[in-house]
This record gives sequence, C-alpha cells and structure tokens, in this order.
Amino acid sequence: MKHPKLRKKTEKKSAHGFNWEDQYSWIHQDNILEVLQDSSKLNPEVKKYLEEENKYTEFHLHNTKKTQKILFKEIKGRIKLDDTSLPFQDKNYEYWTETTKKGNYFKKLRKKIGSNKKEIIWDGDKEKNKTGSSFFSLGSLKVSWNDKFLGYSIDTIGSEYYTIYVRSISTNRLITQEIKETSGSISFSLDDKFIFYSKLDKNHRPKKIYVHKIGQLNKTDKLIFEEKDPRYNVSILGYTSDEKFFLIESSDHITSEIYFFSSTEELPKPKLFKKRKNNVMYSIDSWNHKFYMRTNEKAEDFKIIYCSHKNIRKWKNLIPAKNGVIVGGITLLNNWIIRGQVEDALYKIYYKNIKTGVEKELILSKQKVYSGGISLLKKDRNTDKIYIYYETPSTPERVYLYNLKTGSKKLVKKQEIPSGHNPKNYLVERINCDSHDGEKIPITIVRHKKTKLNINTKLLLYGYGSYGSSVGTGFSSARLSLIDRDIVWATAHIRGGMERGMKWWKNGKMLNKKNTF
Repeated sequence: MKHPKLRKKTEKKSAHGFNWEDQYSWIHQDNILEVLQDSSKLNPEVKKYLEEENKYTEFHLHNTKKTQKILFKEIKGRIKLDDTSLPFQDKNYEYWTETTKKGNYFKKLRKKIGSNKKEIIWDGDKEKNKTGSSFFSLGSLKVSWNDKFLGYSIDTIGSEYYTIYVRSISTNRLITQEIKETSGSISFSLDDKFIFYSKLDKNHRPKKIYVHKIGQLNKTDKLIFEEKDPRYNVSILGYTSDEKFFLIESSDHITSEIYFFSSTEELPKPKLFKKRKNNVMYSIDSWNHKFYMRTNEKAEDFKIIYCSHKNIRKWKNLIPAKNGVIVGGITLLNNWIIRGQVEDALYKIYYKNIKTGVEKELILSKQKVYSGGISLLKKDRNTDKIYIYYETPSTPERVYLYNLKTGSKKLVKKQEIPSGHNPKNYLVERINCDSHDGEKIPITIVRHKKTKLNINTKLLLYGYGSYGSSVGTGFSSARLSLIDRDIVWATAHIRGGMERGMKWWKNGKMLNKKNTF
C-alpha cells in the first residue's frame, strides 16, 4: 500500500525579513474556528487525506492486532473501575465522587454532615445521554454556597467552546438560560445570586469576564472586566482563602497581572493589585488580614512575601528565593502554612507552625524519587489535619490523614491495581547524564528487578521539555506493560521544563531550544 501524499502547491512567504517557500500553506482555512464547531466545514481534500492516512496506518499495523488486544486487556486490568474518592467536608455537606464499571463518567454525591442519607447530584453518563452527542466533555462542576444550585459547563463537539448551565439541585430543573461560547469556568457569588464566567472571543481566547444574575435572561449579563492586549488571556480564579475577595488574572504565560474585588460587591468593579511587568509572574491570596504573594520579581525561581491589608506597599519575606529551587504555592490554615518546592526534579513539602515560627519538612516516603502533595479534607481551616499523598515510579498512590500537630498519619486510601502489583518487583534509580554542553541532566530509571542489564537490554528513553512543563516522577500502570517485558523505562528531565528552576526552562526555549533535544 502506497503512502498517501498531500498535494503540493508552492506559495512564497515572508516575515521578519525572511523569505521562504511553503508547499502546504494552502491547507490553512480562514474559518478553522468554525471547523472546530462543525467538522463538515473541513476542506474535503484535507479530510480525504486524513482518512487515507488512517487507512495506511491500519494496513501496516494489521499484524499487531493480537498484541494490541493483549496490551489493552493488560492495561485495562490494572484500572479499578469501581472507585470512590475521599470526601470533602463543606459547611453543611460532605461531597465525593464515584465511578462504576457500568459507565464512562463519574457521579458526584453528597450527604448532610451527621446523616447517612446520600444523594446523587451529578451523573455524567445520564448527562451525556441527554445531549445525544458522541462527544461529551465536562468543563466545570460547582455547587453554590447555599448548596442549592449546581453550575456546570459542557462541550459536546470537541471545540472547547463550553456552554454553562445552572440548575436547582432539589428540582433538577434549569434556572438560567444556556450561556454559550465560554471557557467553561464558573464561580458562584457568596450570596448565590450571581455567577462569574469568561467569554471566548472570535479567536477562541478568553478576553472578557461577565457576571450573570441567576434566573435572569443572558442579555442582562454585565461585563465587569475586559483585557484588550491581544497577547493576554483572562480567567476568574475564584475566591481567596478567607473568602473576602474574588480574583481575576490576566496572563500571557510569562507575565501576569491580578485584579480583585470584594466578595460582597453586588456589581463588582475589579481593582488592579499590582501592575504588570514584562516577564514577571505573580499570584496572591488573602488570610488573617494579610495578602500573600508568590512572585518571580527579583527572584527567578519565585519567593513568597506578605503584607497587611492596610499597607500593600510594605512587603516582608516569608519564603526567600533560592536559585535552582522552584518555590511553590502555599496553603493557609489557622495555625499552619504549608508549601511545596521542586529541587532537582524532586518534590518536597514543608509546614510551618504560625505560633512558633518553626518549619519542618514533611517526609512523604523513604524512597528518594517520588511525587506527592497535600489537599484539604474540609472547608473549615481551623484544623490540624490534612490529606497527604504520594506515589513513586514503582508504587501506586497512597493517601494518608496527617496530623500536623502530632505528626501521626493514617492510611485512608490507596490506588488498587485489580490485576495485582508488587512494588518490590521494580527498581527505581536517579542518575545524572552529561549533555552536549556538559550540563547534568537528571534521569529517572525504572526497571523490573529480573531484567538483566547488558548490551542487548532494551530501553525506552522518554522526555518532554516545553512551556516550562515538568515531567513528573509518579506511578504509571500502563508503563508496566513495557517494563514487565524487560524494557527499561528512562525519563529524562530535560531543559525546557522547570525541574531545576526557571533557568532550566529558559535554557530549553527559543534560541536555546536545541538543548531540549
């Protein structure tokens, strides 16, 4: 079978003082955003070519069908289809999700605190069937502050244009019109009279933030913020930890700017927190009459500073910058500040007692290479208890209930592998390899303990380094199908990601992109 070939049509191009010939620019469609919403508008010649490519692939992989089925069965056998998430305790209810063998989408459930009566407030499979569409993507799912309304957004064609709905949980009836062409994010106001959302423009970019009064016609929605710089997109980040402010972020991925407004404002007028500076990113939170800011201004790998609400010009250091160490965000409790950081492609967690000022590292695992984090178990922040979780390349996720005050922990959930898995059968190593310019590149290696290492050993080297995206060191059940067949898996934490700080990213982008490879 011959490889399909796309027709060539030479066009002369020029930009930034350069001239070149492009043989395939003719396939570009001016109405490509319309194609995202209606695939029938795709150029018929391009569609035919794509179909021929699929047939070509099918032809050459035909003799692997048996192997494909074996691998699929293996991978599926490691996935627990019946699963329940840990509960999150809100003010009046506990909320959690469930998946089952029968469906493809999760259910959201709740029960009143102190009660055993549970109710399903969202059933993804039923919602998908209601649409009659073969494609179904949930953007956001939010419960209002008074626990009466459910806000959700859906994309039914794969265009990433989400339609927002708000309905009464008790009656299951919609109480607001469809809000179309949004980014999908939803935030309820504290009084549950309004929702905030971002609208996509003609170029599929979120540029405007609107407020919608629940139950009223969409034409009465009011624009509260608009970003006019074409380089920047906007999003409503929701509320601060103390629930006193809502935040709006405008960003182009390397520069950010935050606006805020009081959570009690009926018609919000967002105020600028700190004017944008090129290549400076920052985020803010509010707690106990203080603003906390994570920023890379004069701190390449970020730092955390704070100030009082009364004086946002007088900042003090909380977590100073350290070269090569990415200072992460913070979680604020009444008595504790919890933060994360990444150093040498390894994640660490620290917690600080606000009263004593003592900070300690929270050791998640005795193993050197692992991925982890923390999450809250309830909305009430007057607590010493949190969830901590970790996983390693050889060990599935473990979740513990951790007491910050006593240091005690209790296993509350672990990722189950139905077909069986013994972490002791696998070896994990971390080495550093010299790059072309002498830079040391961290590499995480996973192999079966029975795999013999010699000149004939098979190895798959994986790496991704772009957009500052770091490759994690977590567990992958699918990867075991290779490792169990004596194939060594090596993950190279290459430049272009942020495993060793912002410089690691900068040294793998633009004119330094060759370092990634």
